[in-house]
Amino acid sequence: MSFCFNFDLPAQTTGPGDVDGNELQHGNKDHAVVSVEDGPKPAQPVKEASEHFPPSDPQFLLMDAIFETVTVGTLPPLHFLNETVFEKTASEREDSEKILSRTAEQKSDLISGVYEGGLKVWECTYDLLELIEKDGETFGGKAVLDLGCGAGLLGILALKRGASQVHFQDYNSTVIEQLTVPNVMLNCQEDDEVDSEDDKEGSGKGKMKEEDGSKKKAKGQKEITENSPPPKKQAIDLAQHPLLTRCHFYSGDWSTFLALVLKADPPPKYDLIFTSETIYNTAYYPALHETLRKLLAPDGLVYLATKSHYFGVGGGLHLFETFVEQRDVFSVDHLWDGEEGLQRHVVVLRFKKSKDA
Repeated sequence: MSFCFNFDLPAQTTGPGDVDGNELQHGNKDHAVVSVEDGPKPAQPVKEASEHFPPSDPQFLLMDAIFETVTVGTLPPLHFLNETVFEKTASEREDSEKILSRTAEQKSDLISGVYEGGLKVWECTYDLLELIEKDGETFGGKAVLDLGCGAGLLGILALKRGASQVHFQDYNSTVIEQLTVPNVMLNCQEDDEVDSEDDKEGSGKGKMKEEDGSKKKAKGQKEITENSPPPKKQAIDLAQHPLLTRCHFYSGDWSTFLALVLKADPPPKYDLIFTSETIYNTAYYPALHETLRKLLAPDGLVYLATKSHYFGVGGGLHLFETFVEQRDVFSVDHLWDGEEGLQRHVVVLRFKKSKDA
């Protein structure tokens, strides 16, 4: 059975992935440095944070699932639910926030203050995965936060490569419960068991490469394949998988998420914080900056993958760097700058050293 869920987006969509790569190069640079305090304000009231727990019987989440696998160089394969099928079956899923129906009705990848784009795997996530592969990071024994996680691929990679704990946060509870948690469970299965099941199903279902252009194209060594459902027995066994004991899942806006996790004794400090395509709205910069400041370990690193400019919502790397510079807490170093097509970047933030040190 084939699935299709396509719609025409308006010319000025507000989705974080819709970017005019030439906007920053050829636009009015004076306009680009306007204070973020004058930008759009987040919707009120704030979305209260909650912690979410994997179900005791995950079979209903993974049964009949269609998933994709992304492979980047030597990194372990990362499995995630097929976006098209996920959207096509939206009416069958629990969604107290009603974001699945609203995004379809409004034909938008983002509804500010309601849905913040977590159902899509945005392009910059793949850029960061490729950088991790190039640098050879193994995550052994490290505490990791996947902030604005969406499908959770960055946190899942850290989990599969030996992180001691991985926390996942997304604005929407529906994203966490219906996408992030199932994806983590999917990756808790042994890769050789998944491959074995693919072989049984034959070439018609196992590892079918996308050819219709609807998925993100492979870049460099990246390969995206589509896979058949995992066996039911494996899904049931996942509830006791040891990797799940290293994970915590949270929803809510960054300010309430921060308040919630700081109640822990002791409060967490993360060696690595990953965040991809989260600086599209300047109104969120204060809460994001405070979250990073309070939760990053003294010698920790924040890896931020982003576009130069987010057309329609006004944020982007230049404005965020200006904001960070004004706060004088973090230094920002460019690790990778894409020169082709839409301009994308990967930067690292670290605490500035005290002048007295």
